[in-house]
Amino acid sequence: MESDPILSGKYYQVIHNVVISEKLFDMIENENKLAFIVERRANKREIKKAVELLYEVKVDRVNTLILCDGRKKAYVRLSDKDDASDLAAKLGMF
Repeated sequence: MESDPILSGKYYQVIHNVVISEKLFDMIENENKLAFIVERRANKREIKKAVELLYEVKVDRVNTLILCDGRKKAYVRLSDKDDASDLAAKLGMF
């Protein structure tokens, strides 16, 4: 019998932290996107599922890139029904 992935903490291990920068504030306002530092081995589907389950939003698209220091950054676009600025406020960015 398989355990619940949320209770086992699998999705808590995918998202490390939220990225805060001036560029990101423009992306929140104009493109409805947030950025996270994520587990290097996580794929886009896992990142999407983790964000949807942890923050109770609907994700439209995930773009990832590897930074110079070896960390992985994920840009997450939320659906039109969800507002990135509301989620950013919940996360304490504003």
